[in-house]
Amino acid sequence: MPQISAGILLFKFDPDLKFYLVHPGGPYWKNKDEGAWSIPKGVIEEEEEKLPAALREFEEEIAFIPEGDFIELGSIKQKGGKVVYAWAVESALPDDYQIQSNSFEIEWPPNTGNRQQFPEVDRAEFFEVDQALKKINSAQKAFIERLREKLN
Repeated sequence: MPQISAGILLFKFDPDLKFYLVHPGGPYWKNKDEGAWSIPKGVIEEEEEKLPAALREFEEEIAFIPEGDFIELGSIKQKGGKVVYAWAVESALPDDYQIQSNSFEIEWPPNTGNRQQFPEVDRAEFFEVDQALKKINSAQKAFIERLREKLN
């Protein structure tokens, strides 16, 4: 059975449409940029409802809980087989906002026995449409396209 995740695509008009994307932390992603960014998302626990899971993961990854009218964007399947469900919501971040991400631990460097902690998200920012489509994971581009259709 494929792993299932849920996430939130935060957007705003400033004055043009912009999307909030996150860059994964850790050594594997350190030098990757285009195609590496994502919506804030995470794994749904068994028996967990999808939208509440998406909000929980959003808060864990960037320490902010968006509010507003959530727009369902359906699901996509990523290259590795993970299925991601998403909702969009229009929201700005507080002026004094600073990203605070939860962390994970892995053996690094590999096969050394050394364990290191890394932030789940090391950067996050708003991107205009063209830039967002370059930065985001290729399968997740569909979320941006679906939202743009719904907003028109």
